[in-house]
Amino acid sequence: MKSMLTAWAAIGLLWAAAINAQDAKVIKNYQDYGDYRVSYSVFNSDLVSPEIARQYNLVRARDRAFVNISVNKKGALKGVSTKLSGHATNLIQQSRPLKFREIKDQDAVYYLAPLRFENEESLTFNIELVLPDGSKQQLTFRRQLYKN
Repeated sequence: MKSMLTAWAAIGLLWAAAINAQDAKVIKNYQDYGDYRVSYSVFNSDLVSPEIARQYNLVRARDRAFVNISVNKKGALKGVSTKLSGHATNLIQQSRPLKFREIKDQDAVYYLAPLRFENEESLTFNIELVLPDGSKQQLTFRRQLYKN
């Protein structure tokens, strides 16, 4: 009887773990718009090597991050140029403009915007894009940033 209760307890724990796993959030890092895929990320500036930072004149600091946007035609590896602008808004609705800079490196084309942030700051990013086909698109995502 005791081993049967232990077995049922183990099954109950596995079932609860499975339910929690289904509720886990997946952080999305791209959005499809017709024939185009827009990939996005936000990362701490100290992840950029000092050599690359010097090459592209990028500032590295604990309180700085980069918003990274790239656009590809679906199924193609080569990046495409686009027009974009945007801003980041914190939880108390303070907004900061994002000034994107185009970076071309071999077949890659991506856009970086520097951003200062507070530790554990949650920001909503609103990006307006004009894709190569002329369509205007809106991309919105949220990230919480941490100082290393």
